[in-house]
Amino acid sequence: MVNKYKTSPWRKTAIAIYKPPRDGKVYGTYEVDATAMLDFIQKKKEQGIRITVTNVVTSAIARAMYHDVPEMNCFVRRGKLIQRDHVGVFLAVARKGKSVTGFVIPKAETMTVTEIAEYQKKKLDNAYNKTKNKFNIAGSIGKIPWPFRGLVVKFIKWWVFDQGFYLPFFKIPRNEPFGSISLSNIGVFGLPIGYLALWPIANLPVALAMGIIQEKPVVINGEIVIRPMLPVSGTFDHRITEADKIGFFKDAVEKRLLDPESLDRPGK
Repeated sequence: MVNKYKTSPWRKTAIAIYKPPRDGKVYGTYEVDATAMLDFIQKKKEQGIRITVTNVVTSAIARAMYHDVPEMNCFVRRGKLIQRDHVGVFLAVARKGKSVTGFVIPKAETMTVTEIAEYQKKKLDNAYNKTKNKFNIAGSIGKIPWPFRGLVVKFIKWWVFDQGFYLPFFKIPRNEPFGSISLSNIGVFGLPIGYLALWPIANLPVALAMGIIQEKPVVINGEIVIRPMLPVSGTFDHRITEADKIGFFKDAVEKRLLDPESLDRPGK
């Protein structure tokens, strides 16, 4: 279990100043050399194990948030920051190249990248086979007549996410149905950069978007070389984090992405 952090005076001020999270949003984009990742994925493929770039990034961000920047693994409730015990990664993935489906990989910091890949495959197989999803808030809210829909959404946000109470008839799980952080692979649509919305009802501090990997000239040891570069863009809730924590998070994620073999072993 990660250490608990008190809500600092500045955090209390930020929570009071910014509305969630329409006002206080911070954006950033960074590119990381994907050579090691692609080599690792190819090696696993030759072993008969299918790993994707999304799996590797999922593992890296979960471990970075849990071990290196646990202060980011929080949400706002009743004017205070509440620390999460684990990192759940909400993945928004393309479904048969068209629509999008989403699910949480719980306690992702405890899994190896191979275990994450296996978990994702099972969830996607269920979605493709139209297995009934226990959590279907969109389907439930979509049935409510338009004049009342917005009021119901506001009530759900206040009752479940702001107050922490249970709402069984909307089939919303008690424990963080959207996890700690969201990740989307917009590269499958040919997009290099995109900044995702922080969905207010989800109470997430970070929404990340992976762009398409492209070969680009980079300088390594004073020489210009061509490398496959993966762009990762982020939208951050400024009530919870700012530049220094974002920088630590970026460094911790990059360190792991440059050494993907480490993500296939338990530990940090």
